[in-house]
Amino acid sequence: MEKRERTETSRRLLQVTAGTLSALMLFTTLSLPVWGDAAVAPEKRILTVQNGSSTASVNGTSYTIAKPQLKQGVLMVPLGVFKKAFGSEIRLEGENRIRLLQGPHTVVLVMDNKTAWIDGKKVQLPVEPTMVSGTLMVPLRQVAAGIGAKVSSSQGKLAISLMVTDKEEKQDEGEINNTTGKTRIGNSYYEWSLNYPSWMMVGRGTDDESGSAFNDATGRYYLEVHASSHKVKLSPDDLLERLLKEVGDSGDVVLHQETVTSAAVPYARVVSRDVDGVLWEGRQYYANDRVYELYFADAEAVHYKDMDQHASLLGSFRTAYRTGDKSVKDVSSIVDGFREAGNEEYGIWFGIPAGWEINNKDMLYGSEGEGYLSVSVTSAPTGADGTLAAWGQRLKDWLAESFVKDSYEYVGLTPVEISGVKGQVQEVRYNFGNKWITEYEVMVQKNGYRYYLEYAIPDGQERTASNWKKVLESIEIDYDVVPANFGRIGEEGYLTDKTKMRSKSSETYRYHIDIPRYWEPLNDQFEQGIVEYGFAGGGFEITAQKDTAAEVIVSNLKRYYNEASAASSVKLLGVDQITFAGVPAVSFKVHQVKNGVGYTTEEIVFESGDIAYTIMTTLNDANATEVQQAALARTLSSFELVK
Repeated sequence: MEKRERTETSRRLLQVTAGTLSALMLFTTLSLPVWGDAAVAPEKRILTVQNGSSTASVNGTSYTIAKPQLKQGVLMVPLGVFKKAFGSEIRLEGENRIRLLQGPHTVVLVMDNKTAWIDGKKVQLPVEPTMVSGTLMVPLRQVAAGIGAKVSSSQGKLAISLMVTDKEEKQDEGEINNTTGKTRIGNSYYEWSLNYPSWMMVGRGTDDESGSAFNDATGRYYLEVHASSHKVKLSPDDLLERLLKEVGDSGDVVLHQETVTSAAVPYARVVSRDVDGVLWEGRQYYANDRVYELYFADAEAVHYKDMDQHASLLGSFRTAYRTGDKSVKDVSSIVDGFREAGNEEYGIWFGIPAGWEINNKDMLYGSEGEGYLSVSVTSAPTGADGTLAAWGQRLKDWLAESFVKDSYEYVGLTPVEISGVKGQVQEVRYNFGNKWITEYEVMVQKNGYRYYLEYAIPDGQERTASNWKKVLESIEIDYDVVPANFGRIGEEGYLTDKTKMRSKSSETYRYHIDIPRYWEPLNDQFEQGIVEYGFAGGGFEITAQKDTAAEVIVSNLKRYYNEASAASSVKLLGVDQITFAGVPAVSFKVHQVKNGVGYTTEEIVFESGDIAYTIMTTLNDANATEVQQAALARTLSSFELVK
């Protein structure tokens, strides 16, 4: 089951002023040999390199390069390989700034500096570009991604693939970018498109592609397009209200507002000036059960009517994408319903279903009710506990400790190989009370580190089930990255011995308590009024209130539970006068069923001095094992009032 709290990803890009996107003029071009001229027709080229090998190949043709090498766990390659393989243009700006151009993409690097710019957006590289024996070496994955290439690994080699098209010629401002045959640009998955002017460079959007960013090379123009799910139909007036709130929350000044109902898809329009004086035009549309939002900035606009000159571009926006139309450039990287995800810092990548939420930082992915993928990397224990077999057994033990007998099933163990390393996949099933869930637990261990992926499928989610094999086959791990970037990383909390405790105290609220180490802190600031922990199928909470009488809390709880017990799903098990932590207390025990899940709640109310305390425990019927009940009992008995 999911061992960590999922963090919702934001769909909104940070709005920046167009002035921050400015780029320097270009000067001298580096002279490097080229593998071949840019293709007359689109052609897939695959560059293959290997750490420590001076031999590289492009579509099977071998040639000699400076040896790629690892630096702080990051593979560095000669910058010239991109020109040699893909015909990328390399320009030297000043003494230490290099610009790499590939179709609509621009990568700006600074020698001996981790700061770089990819399509006008500032990023931090894991390792700085540096000269080695007269050759400029750059981080492979980041530069390859910056020019739109895909990187995959097999048998110790890395393959960088890119579709190479005709070289583009410089065009006048405002012309359609038709030298590549592309007159429009859009996203096939989110179903939108608009004209593709010659100045437009594709920037970095959101991880899930719901937000896209574009800018020009001079820093004058900046455009964002967002698409978000919204099942309730919105009128133009509704859209205008949303747009005005968005602008107001940003602190911008509204210069003009209107709804346009005569368009094929009616929309709301607002022109505003931000705190830096830059003029923005925002538009919102409703179609395809989505809200589409456009934010366009012109750094040279002074009056709100100056934004009218961009009506042809913004007016070309359509809530549709013509699949198969070769004149439309697709910014979506989704292939066969999958998009790439992962974490560069841990050297792990994989494919996930296109509609899932993405949190690459915490490596949590999923869709409510459909399933999820959770990934973690930790240090392996030492000794006998550090074997793959011991790991699998500990996960089996965890299942038995966390679910009662009739609520889980161990299906079996199968071998697997991930990026050349043998591992195992454990299949289990469990039920919190309302639905069975099948979970595949992938375990791979290398260089003293464990790579763990769990893929959960609720019963009835056939599409999630059918995607499992694709997800498993897509996993790629660079096992050299973690040892180079990390020392020892603590093991997962769910593998911790459930009898082990940690001591906690609150000076403000004058108490001491022991908390099981396997519980996950949701709010563990003990000098604040509320402390909360979670674990499989349960929770624990302490609420401390100053200048509030315990009898008031008790009275309110009695009223609440008496009223709630009238419902068939709520049963009051008892209200008892007890002694807790050496003082009189009232205990409420209630069993209820919510969304098909049965659980028992106990609330203990007492006071000491000017502080009233409420301790609440919750435990699902399906998770009320002896181990979990014992952990709750130890925690409650450890509570002490401190004077």
